[in-house]
Amino acid sequence: MNQSVPSKYHRPEASYKSCSQSLPLDILWLPRSSFRPAEGELADCVLVVGVSRPKLAAALLSVTLLSLFLTFHVLYDSALYSIQAASMVSATHENRNILQNQQSNTRNINHPMALRKRLKPARPPRPARRLPQALIIGVRKCGTRALLEMLYLHPMVQKASGEVHFFDRDENYALGLDWYRSKMPLSFRGQITIEKSPSYFVTPEVPERVRAMNSSVRLLLIVREPVTRAISDYTQLRSRTTPSAPAHALSSGHTPHQVSDAAKPFEHLAISPDGSINVAYRPIAISLYHAYLHRWLEVFPREQILVVNGDQLIEDPVPQLRRIEKFLGLEHKIGRKNFYFNETKGFYCLRNDTTDKCLRETKGRKHPRVDPAVVTKLRKFFVQHNQRFYDLVGEDLGWPED
Repeated sequence: MNQSVPSKYHRPEASYKSCSQSLPLDILWLPRSSFRPAEGELADCVLVVGVSRPKLAAALLSVTLLSLFLTFHVLYDSALYSIQAASMVSATHENRNILQNQQSNTRNINHPMALRKRLKPARPPRPARRLPQALIIGVRKCGTRALLEMLYLHPMVQKASGEVHFFDRDENYALGLDWYRSKMPLSFRGQITIEKSPSYFVTPEVPERVRAMNSSVRLLLIVREPVTRAISDYTQLRSRTTPSAPAHALSSGHTPHQVSDAAKPFEHLAISPDGSINVAYRPIAISLYHAYLHRWLEVFPREQILVVNGDQLIEDPVPQLRRIEKFLGLEHKIGRKNFYFNETKGFYCLRNDTTDKCLRETKGRKHPRVDPAVVTKLRKFFVQHNQRFYDLVGEDLGWPED
């Protein structure tokens, strides 16, 4: 070595030779005097390992690099797996918490405090005028007004105030559905609007017109024993044979000839001079229910028409009203508490939470006495017609036959 070292650390050449060893690798033992001193004691000889063969050096370097790569790859995969596992655990916990919160909210959704916390104040519902979902289509003098007022006791029913005559009068029908809707009461969503015009039942054009408005509309047909209905019709017409009555009668769909006929006895109008039944007389003709019902059944399925027994509605209204509530999809709300019998009028009056109400004086008029022989003859005449009506509705109403 040409490097000079202080004499203090100089070793003779013999010392250098004495450190040399014969080994298979290129290992060089150098004397301690060849290095700078460090803290602590040093051995007499220092081992220096080197590679002098290029191929062997390349192999060792490759093995070292491969070992480092594999070690790094294993460490990277382990770290990545740990991160993914932690993420999956976190997501599982988060999903479980969300599910628990949803279940908790479902259990508490009806709790008033929960609603106040979760929901913003909603706008109050607003009423609107809606086309009727149910119609009382007739029959005249069978209790259509009483039925409408009774149904109005139900909190989910709204009624048109008067007979609109939209479908049976061409001049009104020409005004369109918007005009018809304007005649309806204000109602909230979920309530049922009902309108009644008894002349709908006997007017040929009405069934098709009603279907054009709403093919799923519910139809209420109230009927009474035909002879009783005819006499009641005659009684109302006769009550209008005053100087001021014709205009009022005409507004109800009667001709001047019908109004003048009302001054005659019922027997003379119902029975022709030859002794046969006068089917041309309007009160008799309207009592032939099957002649009009078949037109409705050609347009609407039977299940959309409910036949209400008007005689039973007068005698005991609650059972009939329960049938109607079910037919309209309403909860049973109308009960015996809503009625009281008026001895003076001879029929039930209405009662709700605040007021009592009876139908006006024009309802429940006392019928004139009719010859019992004429009544019997009329009932026998109606037997076959009543049976045809029973066949159409699928129900025997049990009307007397003599």
